[in-house]
Amino acid sequence: MNYYTENDIKQIVADVLSRSGFGNAVKEKGMDIPVEISARHVHLSRADVDTLFGTGYTLTRKRDLSQPGQFLCEERVKLVTQTGEIANVAVLGPERKETQVELSLTDARTLGIKAPIRLSGDLRGASDVVIVGPKGVITAKGSVIIAKAHVHMTPNDAKHYGVEHGQSVSVRMGTERSVTLNDVQIRVSPDFRLAVHIDYDEANAAQLSGGQIVGCLLKNR
Repeated sequence: MNYYTENDIKQIVADVLSRSGFGNAVKEKGMDIPVEISARHVHLSRADVDTLFGTGYTLTRKRDLSQPGQFLCEERVKLVTQTGEIANVAVLGPERKETQVELSLTDARTLGIKAPIRLSGDLRGASDVVIVGPKGVITAKGSVIIAKAHVHMTPNDAKHYGVEHGQSVSVRMGTERSVTLNDVQIRVSPDFRLAVHIDYDEANAAQLSGGQIVGCLLKNR
């Protein structure tokens, strides 16, 4: 009977992954990355905060998010279209130059919106929605996107994994219902904290809950 060491097993797994069309694992060590699930939310401009909550209103910080400087607000808004609405949508701070609404594909279908898949801040071709607050209503034109899966990294993380800012990779969710997400974009900044960001549609497909560790970061071929 043959007995395999832990290193033998790791090498066998790496060989199987390589032959399975995933490409080569970026690093043998440290491939597990925290995954965070992003629910539907809204980023607001200063002008739109004034309209929705009152002139000079300051968003109320509820708790900090994992990415430095980002926080969940106490305030909530409603999204409305001619065919549907979603209430109790979170507002995230700080304020931004442009208002942005990030949804899952399921959310967009609920609202009857056909929105593009984009990284945060990229509003090319974004859809429209009406946002309702306690003090007013705005028509947020060109604001709605489907959040694109991405990985936040520091420069040291990128060096460790052998990837670059803007590179697309595959991320395999190492769960009981394993799912591989392709075209996941690397975002590198010294201000970031290492994490994969996905939406609830992607998380549910993989039977994943927030804070779990994904199985592997893989280079696209």
